[in-house]
This record gives sequence, structure tokens and C-alpha cells, in this order.
Amino acid sequence: MTETPKPTGVFKVKVKPNALRNEIRFEQGIYKASIAAPADKNKANKELIKFLSKWLGRKVAIKSGFTSREKLISFCRQSTG
Repeated sequence: MTETPKPTGVFKVKVKPNALRNEIRFEQGIYKASIAAPADKNKANKELIKFLSKWLGRKVAIKSGFTSREKLISFCRQSTG
């Protein structure tokens, strides 16, 4: 099994909520994230941000696709000072 490559800029991710566990894969040029939280009351979005931030070691934000399974993710700016 190969390790999932980490993105370096803004990237798309296709999300599958209600999964057994959180995981991410890179298939056919697309990041696919399985998230254990339900897509109810923003729970899956919050869990996705938490999961991706931990995986990437940087804070991330959903740039677009809040109510869609396909989301555009961006890195948050680091504060200076």
C-alpha cells in the first residue's frame, strides 16, 4: 500500500460522511475522504477540517462546497507575530 501524497496548495476533496473511520485516499487524481461524522448540522465538515489539519500538520479551511460532497480546501495563513 502506498502512502497518500500530501497536497501543497488549494485542493479538491470528495467526502463520504457516515464512514466507519476517518481516512483519506488519492485515486485517479482526486482526494477522497471518508469521515465518520454524519452530514448533519455541519458535523462532517467540522470533522473533515479537524482530520485534514492533523494529517497535513497545518490548519485548513473549506473554501467552497459547504453543502456539497465535493469541497475545495485551502491552507489557512500562518499568523506572523
